[in-house]
Amino acid sequence: MKAEAMLFGGVALFFGGSAALYGAWSHDETGTTALVVAFGMAALVAFFCLIQYRRRGARAQDRTDAEVADAAGPVAFFPDESVWPIVTALGFAVTATGVVYGLWLFLIGLGVLARGVFGMVFQYAYR
Repeated sequence: MKAEAMLFGGVALFFGGSAALYGAWSHDETGTTALVVAFGMAALVAFFCLIQYRRRGARAQDRTDAEVADAAGPVAFFPDESVWPIVTALGFAVTATGVVYGLWLFLIGLGVLARGVFGMVFQYAYR
């Protein structure tokens, strides 16, 4: 994950520098905001990859002397079927509809959305 962290860190630096220069020269809030959001997303991915690299160490893909067979073994954990993505999608749909129809529907949708997100996050906490 070290190579991925460096790659996305470079992308984040590019978007951060572009946002600073674009904001200073153009005084356009929309474009500057888009560049700042792109910087944030790239920095988030770089941070995640760096944390995974520190937590798990170097992979076979990170070494230049590695063979293909060095990466053999279990790939990852693949979850079983779950109802939480459906609950999350329903909550998002009701929340978006609540923006149009009223605060009461928005709050109901926000509650369903929060329950779906927490269900997905903590579904395999004790596996």
